[in-house]
Amino acid sequence: MKEVLLKIKRQDNPQTKPYWEEFKVPLTPKMNVISCLLEIQKNPVNVKGQQTTPIVWDCNCLEEVCGACTMIINGIARQACAALVENLTQPIVLQPLTKFPLVRDLMVDRIKMFENLKKIRAWVPIDGTYYLGPGPKVSQSVQEKVYPISTCMTCGCCMEACPYVNNKSNYMGPTAMAQVYLFNSHPTGAMEKEKRLDAITGDGGIADCGKALNCERVCPKEIPLVSIIGELNRQTTFRSFSRWLFK
Repeated sequence: MKEVLLKIKRQDNPQTKPYWEEFKVPLTPKMNVISCLLEIQKNPVNVKGQQTTPIVWDCNCLEEVCGACTMIINGIARQACAALVENLTQPIVLQPLTKFPLVRDLMVDRIKMFENLKKIRAWVPIDGTYYLGPGPKVSQSVQEKVYPISTCMTCGCCMEACPYVNNKSNYMGPTAMAQVYLFNSHPTGAMEKEKRLDAITGDGGIADCGKALNCERVCPKEIPLVSIIGELNRQTTFRSFSRWLFK
């Protein structure tokens, strides 16, 4: 029977030292990385024949929609559910994302991305003390332009690839920038356009982007992050001049 060899970087908790452990699992047709991890979970014995603890990882939809199973696979940040074994070189090397706090093994805490979405008000304000009436229509051209951004699953691939997201910077990252553009493009969301632009003008904002272009290369949804950030640069510059002229 053919087997799959996996080399996994493990760590019991953030305070302990990481270590590598190898496993072999039976190869089955159309097998993905999640399938391999499930096989290890059934029988957590490494290649040395030693009984060990099951691998800890995160997953949910298994359809490349939620982004929860994002990890570094053979050196590239991607979703484990969409990584087919037949398309990967062996040993398949699995590592946790490095730009987020580690929980255990391959699981990380991506909460800072969601906190950044709060900062830039990534929602359309429809609640209030008074009736706002029916929502305005969105033109077909605008829908087609912003739809790719709406497919973002907050997976963290762009954050992992961005050299300006690090422990020496407060940069919110490409994910937050794209959502600013998305919600400012909505007729109702545009009511808070200036607040969103102000949120990315200061510390950790768009000025911290160094235009490395890595984010767009690794985005699994092929969101045009580079052009979005370029447009936001123009908008924030215009906003800054307006504030200066009319203060």
